[in-house]
Amino acid sequence: MEPKTKIKVRDILFYYGHTQVLKGFNLDIYENKVTAVIGPSGCGKSTLIRMLNRMNDLIPKTRLEGTILLDDKDINDSKIDVVEIRRRVGMVFQKPNPFPKSIFDNISYGLEVNGIIDRRKKEEIVIQSLKKAALWDEVKNRLNESALGLSGGQQQRICIARCLAVAPEVLLFDEPCASLDPISTQKIEKLIMELKKEYTIVIVTHNMQQAARVSDYTAFLYLGELIEFGETQNIFTVPKNKMTEAYLTGRFG
Repeated sequence: MEPKTKIKVRDILFYYGHTQVLKGFNLDIYENKVTAVIGPSGCGKSTLIRMLNRMNDLIPKTRLEGTILLDDKDINDSKIDVVEIRRRVGMVFQKPNPFPKSIFDNISYGLEVNGIIDRRKKEEIVIQSLKKAALWDEVKNRLNESALGLSGGQQQRICIARCLAVAPEVLLFDEPCASLDPISTQKIEKLIMELKKEYTIVIVTHNMQQAARVSDYTAFLYLGELIEFGETQNIFTVPKNKMTEAYLTGRFG
Protein backbone atom coordinates (compact mmCIF):
# COMPACT_ATOMS: atom_id res chain seq x y z
CA MET A 1 0.00 0.00 0.00
CA GLU A 2 1.37 3.41 -0.99
CA PRO A 3 2.07 5.64 2.04
CA LYS A 4 0.22 8.89 2.65
CA THR A 5 1.53 11.90 0.73
CA LYS A 6 2.62 14.77 3.00
CA ILE A 7 3.86 17.19 0.31
CA LYS A 8 2.80 17.34 -3.33
CA VAL A 9 4.98 19.25 -5.80
CA ARG A 10 2.98 19.92 -8.96
CA ASP A 11 4.17 21.32 -12.33
CA ILE A 12 6.94 23.25 -10.63
CA LEU A 13 9.01 25.83 -12.53
CA PHE A 14 11.58 28.02 -10.80
CA TYR A 15 13.67 30.92 -12.07
CA TYR A 16 16.62 32.91 -10.71
CA GLY A 17 16.18 36.07 -12.76
CA HIS A 18 15.90 34.85 -16.36
CA THR A 19 17.61 31.53 -15.62
CA GLN A 20 15.27 28.56 -15.30
CA VAL A 21 16.47 26.19 -12.58
CA LEU A 22 13.58 23.73 -12.24
CA LYS A 23 11.67 22.58 -15.28
CA GLY A 24 8.10 21.53 -14.63
CA PHE A 25 7.89 18.24 -12.75
CA ASN A 26 5.70 16.49 -10.17
CA LEU A 27 6.93 14.85 -6.97
CA ASP A 28 5.21 13.26 -3.97
CA ILE A 29 6.91 13.29 -0.58
CA TYR A 30 5.52 10.61 1.69
CA GLU A 31 4.70 10.90 5.37
CA ASN A 32 7.13 9.32 7.86
CA LYS A 33 9.51 8.35 5.08
CA VAL A 34 12.97 9.62 4.14
CA THR A 35 13.18 10.95 0.58
CA ALA A 36 16.69 11.50 -0.78
CA VAL A 37 17.26 14.06 -3.55
CA ILE A 38 20.37 13.21 -5.57
CA GLY A 39 22.05 14.60 -8.67
CA PRO A 40 25.20 16.46 -9.77
CA SER A 41 26.07 19.94 -8.49
CA GLY A 42 23.91 22.69 -9.93
CA CYS A 43 21.00 20.41 -10.88
CA GLY A 44 18.47 22.17 -8.60
CA LYS A 45 18.50 19.93 -5.50
CA SER A 46 18.91 22.70 -2.91
CA THR A 47 16.52 24.98 -4.82
CA LEU A 48 13.91 22.23 -4.68
CA ILE A 49 14.06 21.64 -0.94
CA ARG A 50 14.31 25.37 -0.17
CA MET A 51 10.98 25.75 -1.99
CA LEU A 52 9.34 23.38 0.46
CA ASN A 53 9.50 25.91 3.31
CA ARG A 54 9.67 29.07 1.17
CA MET A 55 13.33 29.80 1.95
CA ASN A 56 13.73 30.91 -1.67
CA ASP A 57 11.45 33.86 -0.84
CA LEU A 58 14.52 35.41 0.77
CA ILE A 59 16.42 35.49 -2.53
CA PRO A 60 15.70 38.53 -4.75
CA LYS A 61 14.49 38.20 -8.36
CA THR A 62 13.24 34.64 -8.08
CA ARG A 63 10.00 33.38 -9.58
CA LEU A 64 8.01 30.23 -8.90
CA GLU A 65 5.27 28.71 -11.03
CA GLY A 66 3.29 25.61 -10.11
CA THR A 67 1.96 24.41 -6.78
CA ILE A 68 3.41 23.00 -3.56
CA LEU A 69 0.80 21.45 -1.28
CA LEU A 70 1.46 20.65 2.38
CA ASP A 71 -1.41 18.47 3.61
CA ASP A 72 -3.27 19.57 0.45
CA LYS A 73 -2.93 23.31 1.27
CA ASP A 74 -0.94 25.58 -1.07
CA ILE A 75 2.04 26.91 0.89
CA ASN A 76 2.37 29.86 -1.52
CA ASP A 77 -1.18 31.05 -1.00
CA SER A 78 -1.15 34.76 -0.09
CA LYS A 79 -3.19 34.02 3.07
CA ILE A 80 -0.63 31.53 4.40
CA ASP A 81 1.61 32.62 7.29
CA VAL A 82 5.21 32.04 6.12
CA VAL A 83 6.50 31.86 9.72
CA GLU A 84 4.03 29.05 10.42
CA ILE A 85 5.15 27.20 7.26
CA ARG A 86 8.78 27.40 8.40
CA ARG A 87 7.79 26.13 11.85
CA ARG A 88 6.01 23.13 10.31
CA VAL A 89 8.79 22.51 7.78
CA GLY A 90 12.15 22.84 9.56
CA MET A 91 15.51 23.01 7.84
CA VAL A 92 19.04 21.86 8.71
CA PHE A 93 21.81 23.30 6.55
CA GLN A 94 25.08 21.96 5.15
CA LYS A 95 27.24 23.82 7.65
CA PRO A 96 26.19 23.72 11.30
CA ASN A 97 24.95 27.20 12.24
CA PRO A 98 24.38 27.38 16.01
CA PHE A 99 23.76 30.84 17.45
CA PRO A 100 26.56 32.39 19.55
CA LYS A 101 24.50 31.65 22.67
CA SER A 102 24.35 28.94 25.30
CA ILE A 103 23.24 25.43 24.35
CA PHE A 104 20.00 26.01 26.26
CA ASP A 105 19.31 29.36 24.56
CA ASN A 106 19.98 27.86 21.13
CA ILE A 107 17.19 25.34 21.62
CA SER A 108 14.77 27.68 23.42
CA TYR A 109 15.15 30.55 20.93
CA GLY A 110 12.42 29.28 18.60
CA LEU A 111 10.10 28.67 21.54
CA GLU A 112 10.29 32.32 22.58
CA VAL A 113 9.64 33.42 18.98
CA ASN A 114 6.54 31.22 19.09
CA GLY A 115 5.35 32.75 22.37
CA ILE A 116 6.45 30.10 24.88
CA ILE A 117 8.05 32.04 27.75
CA ASP A 118 7.28 29.84 30.77
CA ARG A 119 10.70 28.70 32.08
CA ARG A 120 9.56 25.25 33.18
CA LYS A 121 7.83 24.57 29.87
CA LYS A 122 10.95 25.71 27.98
CA GLU A 123 13.19 23.45 30.09
CA GLU A 124 10.93 20.48 29.41
CA ILE A 125 10.99 21.06 25.64
CA VAL A 126 14.76 21.71 25.54
CA ILE A 127 15.47 18.42 27.35
CA GLN A 128 13.05 16.51 25.13
CA SER A 129 14.53 18.04 21.94
CA LEU A 130 18.11 17.26 22.97
CA LYS A 131 17.09 13.67 23.75
CA LYS A 132 15.40 13.32 20.36
CA ALA A 133 18.54 14.69 18.71
CA ALA A 134 20.62 12.05 20.57
CA LEU A 135 22.63 14.78 22.29
CA TRP A 136 21.28 15.00 25.85
CA ASP A 137 23.84 12.66 27.45
CA GLU A 138 26.70 14.60 25.87
CA VAL A 139 25.59 18.11 26.89
CA LYS A 140 23.32 17.77 29.95
CA ASN A 141 25.99 19.25 32.25
CA ARG A 142 26.94 22.01 29.80
CA LEU A 143 23.61 23.68 29.01
CA ASN A 144 24.87 27.14 30.01
CA GLU A 145 28.05 26.87 27.93
CA SER A 146 28.31 28.31 24.41
CA ALA A 147 27.11 26.00 21.64
CA LEU A 148 30.12 27.21 19.63
CA GLY A 149 32.37 25.16 21.95
CA LEU A 150 30.87 21.90 20.70
CA SER A 151 32.34 19.69 17.97
CA GLY A 152 31.02 20.00 14.40
CA GLY A 153 28.88 16.88 14.73
CA GLN A 154 27.44 18.06 18.05
CA GLN A 155 26.73 21.50 16.58
CA GLN A 156 24.79 19.87 13.74
CA ARG A 157 22.71 17.92 16.27
CA ILE A 158 22.13 21.18 18.19
CA CYS A 159 20.69 22.61 14.97
CA ILE A 160 18.48 19.52 14.61
CA ALA A 161 17.31 19.86 18.24
CA ARG A 162 16.56 23.55 17.59
CA CYS A 163 14.32 22.48 14.70
CA LEU A 164 12.60 19.79 16.76
CA ALA A 165 11.83 22.17 19.65
CA VAL A 166 9.14 24.02 17.67
CA ALA A 167 7.30 20.77 16.81
CA PRO A 168 7.74 20.57 13.03
CA GLU A 169 6.06 17.98 10.82
CA VAL A 170 8.69 17.91 8.06
CA LEU A 171 12.50 18.10 8.34
CA LEU A 172 14.63 19.22 5.40
CA PHE A 173 18.34 18.31 5.45
CA ASP A 174 20.57 20.03 2.90
CA GLU A 175 23.83 18.02 2.78
CA PRO A 176 23.80 17.71 6.61
CA CYS A 177 27.01 15.65 6.78
CA ALA A 178 29.07 17.48 4.15
CA SER A 179 31.40 19.06 6.72
CA LEU A 180 31.44 16.19 9.24
CA ASP A 181 33.84 13.32 9.95
CA PRO A 182 32.73 9.68 9.39
CA ILE A 183 31.78 9.04 13.05
CA SER A 184 29.65 12.20 13.26
CA THR A 185 28.12 11.31 9.88
CA GLN A 186 27.16 7.87 11.20
CA LYS A 187 25.45 9.48 14.22
CA ILE A 188 23.45 11.87 12.01
CA GLU A 189 22.40 9.03 9.69
CA LYS A 190 21.28 6.90 12.64
CA LEU A 191 19.38 9.89 13.98
CA ILE A 192 17.60 10.51 10.65
CA MET A 193 16.43 6.90 10.57
CA GLU A 194 15.10 7.27 14.11
CA LEU A 195 13.39 10.62 13.45
CA LYS A 196 11.34 9.33 10.51
CA LYS A 197 9.10 7.54 13.03
CA GLU A 198 7.73 10.98 13.94
CA TYR A 199 8.63 13.24 11.01
CA THR A 200 8.61 13.35 7.23
CA ILE A 201 12.20 13.84 6.04
CA VAL A 202 13.80 15.11 2.82
CA ILE A 203 17.58 14.93 2.49
CA VAL A 204 19.77 16.38 -0.26
CA THR A 205 23.02 14.46 -0.52
CA HIS A 206 25.94 14.03 -2.91
CA ASN A 207 26.81 10.81 -1.14
CA MET A 208 25.25 7.88 -3.01
CA GLN A 209 25.99 5.44 -0.18
CA GLN A 210 24.29 7.77 2.28
CA ALA A 211 21.19 8.02 0.09
CA ALA A 212 21.11 4.23 -0.18
CA ARG A 213 21.54 3.77 3.59
CA VAL A 214 19.04 6.26 5.00
CA SER A 215 16.29 6.84 2.44
CA ASP A 216 13.08 5.00 1.56
CA TYR A 217 12.56 6.93 -1.70
CA THR A 218 15.01 8.64 -4.06
CA ALA A 219 14.51 11.45 -6.57
CA PHE A 220 17.24 11.89 -9.20
CA LEU A 221 17.48 15.42 -10.63
CA TYR A 222 19.53 16.45 -13.66
CA LEU A 223 19.67 19.99 -15.10
CA GLY A 224 16.46 20.95 -13.29
CA GLU A 225 14.45 17.94 -14.44
CA LEU A 226 13.22 15.01 -12.39
CA ILE A 227 14.72 12.08 -14.27
CA GLU A 228 13.52 9.29 -12.01
CA PHE A 229 11.71 8.82 -8.70
CA GLY A 230 10.90 5.63 -6.83
CA GLU A 231 11.74 3.38 -3.92
CA THR A 232 15.44 3.69 -3.13
CA GLN A 233 16.08 -0.04 -3.42
CA ASN A 234 14.67 -0.06 -6.96
CA ILE A 235 16.46 3.13 -8.04
CA PHE A 236 19.81 1.76 -6.89
CA THR A 237 19.42 -1.80 -8.14
CA VAL A 238 17.15 -1.63 -11.21
CA PRO A 239 16.92 2.01 -12.38
CA LYS A 240 14.45 2.47 -15.23
CA ASN A 241 16.31 5.37 -16.83
CA LYS A 242 19.73 4.95 -18.48
CA MET A 243 20.75 8.39 -17.22
CA THR A 244 20.05 7.33 -13.61
CA GLU A 245 22.14 4.21 -14.10
CA ALA A 246 24.99 6.24 -15.62
CA TYR A 247 24.98 8.67 -12.66
CA LEU A 248 24.83 5.96 -10.01
CA THR A 249 27.72 4.05 -11.60
CA GLY A 250 29.85 7.19 -11.81
CA ARG A 251 29.88 7.56 -15.58
CA PHE A 252 28.86 11.20 -15.32
CA GLY A 253 28.12 13.88 -12.75
